[in-house]
Amino acid sequence: MDIEETQRRLQSLTDRAEITDLMNRYVRSLDDGVFDEEWARAFHTEDVTAEMPIGTIHGRDALTARVRRGMALFDRTVHLGTNYVIEVDGDRATVRGAQLSTHVLADGSGSGSGSGSGSGSGNVFISAGHAESTLVRTADGWRISASALRIAWTQGTPPRLPDDFTAASPARATA
Repeated sequence: MDIEETQRRLQSLTDRAEITDLMNRYVRSLDDGVFDEEWARAFHTEDVTAEMPIGTIHGRDALTARVRRGMALFDRTVHLGTNYVIEVDGDRATVRGAQLSTHVLADGSGSGSGSGSGSGSGNVFISAGHAESTLVRTADGWRISASALRIAWTQGTPPRLPDDFTAASPARATA
């Protein structure tokens, strides 16, 4: 193996590690609940497009506002992202992975019984599906320029969406 091939392989491994780290940090950040400008810049390009079960959003500021509002529907969440398949082509990449999202509803609507912080017995809504993202390499590292969350199944009753919240699917809501 020559030096150019070694450098190419090293760059490929580095890109994949950086992209995996970005995706893991993003999914984990959904549970941290801090959706501000710093959060948005850490993960998304300014012109990001995000297709979610609660509608399609264009632009980083609009996405931040929508995620903040959507996540406020829940008292607690745990999001798991896994099985990333990453394809890198120069300064662009695509990622497809599985996402399992568990939500404890804030308003008490939904199925289940009991509440109580940390008990796990509150009104729970679970969704699972696949996340597909397009990333671009920026001066600050890899950032998500487009994403789509496609829900495969849900369990429990989703939260009641505010009247001014547009939903792509009235039976499903998650971030």
